[in-house]
Amino acid sequence: MPAALPTAASLYDRIRRLIPPIEWPVFSDDIDAILALKRARNAVVLAHNYQTPEIFHCVADVVGDSLALARKAMTVDADVIVLAGVHFMAETAKLLNPDKTVLIPDLGAGCSLADSITAADVRLMRQRYPGVPIVTYVNTSAAVKAESDICCTSGNALAVVESLAAPRVIMLPDEYLAKNIAAQTNVEIVAWKGHCEVHERFTAADIRELREAHPGVTVLAHPECPPEVVAEADFAGSTAAMSGYVARHKPTRVVLMTECSMSDNVAVEHPDVEFVRPCNLCPHMKRITLANIRAALEENRHVVTIDRQVADQARQAVERMLAI
Repeated sequence: MPAALPTAASLYDRIRRLIPPIEWPVFSDDIDAILALKRARNAVVLAHNYQTPEIFHCVADVVGDSLALARKAMTVDADVIVLAGVHFMAETAKLLNPDKTVLIPDLGAGCSLADSITAADVRLMRQRYPGVPIVTYVNTSAAVKAESDICCTSGNALAVVESLAAPRVIMLPDEYLAKNIAAQTNVEIVAWKGHCEVHERFTAADIRELREAHPGVTVLAHPECPPEVVAEADFAGSTAAMSGYVARHKPTRVVLMTECSMSDNVAVEHPDVEFVRPCNLCPHMKRITLANIRAALEENRHVVTIDRQVADQARQAVERMLAI
C-alpha cells in the first residue's frame, strides 16, 4: 500500500514541544490546505532556516540555508516553487528555474543587506578598483548579482574568494562577513558597509553575559555577526554549519547567535540538547506565514519576474558559485 499522505494532525508530534496543543488549531487548517494545494498544483515549498517551525517542519519540502536552497532549487520536480524566505531568495530560485513559476508570499519580505547596495554602486566600485574581481553575497538583488563576477554565501565565501586566485577581491555588501573572511585568508578584501539588521545587534558582551549566566554553554555565531562576536564564539559558520555542529558534537547546552527561529528548528532534531535563546527576530522573514503561503498557492501570488538580460547575467554569477 502507498504511504498515507501527511496531514496536519500527523505532523503535530514533530513540533509538539514548540507549539502548545491549544495553539495548534490556529495552524492546522492552513497546513491541510497547503498540503492539498501542493498536490493539486505540483508545487513545492522551499523554506529558509529562519522560518517558524510550523512552516519549516510541516509544509516545507526543501529546507536549509541560502546555499542549500539555491542548489536544491535546480533539481526540484515541480511546476511551482513557493519561496518561504525573503525576496532575494525567490529571485535566486527564479534565476535557476526560469521556466518554473516562483512565488513569494509577501512582497515586503526584504533584507537589510540587499537594500544596502544597488547595481549602480557595484559599477562605481568597478571604476574605483579596475580589474579587481567582485564577489557578491547572495543576499542581494538580481540586478546587483548581474554586475558581479561571482556570488557567494556565508557557507562558501572563503572557498569562492580563494578560487579567484587574485591578490585583492571586492566583497559586497556585508562588511562583517567580509572582515571575518579576511581574517581567514591572505587575500586582501575590499568591503562594503552593509549589515544584517539581525546579526549586527549581537555583541561580544552578550556572549560574555551568556557564559556567566549559563556555565559551560557552547556559543555558535553566524559570520554576519561583528568580528568581535565571532572571536568570542566557540564556532562560527552558516546556519547549515551551525546545525551540523550541533548534530556532530551534541553539546549539552548551546546558544546560536542568529535569528530566533533557527534554534527552534534545530531543537526539533536534538531534544537532548538545551538551547539558550537570545532572541533577535528578522522582521522580513516573519512576514512569511502559513496564511500567505496558502494565499500564494490559491491566488498564484506574487509571481517573481526578472528582466531577461539581468537574469542572464545574474544567473552566470550564481552558476559560477555553484560550480565551486
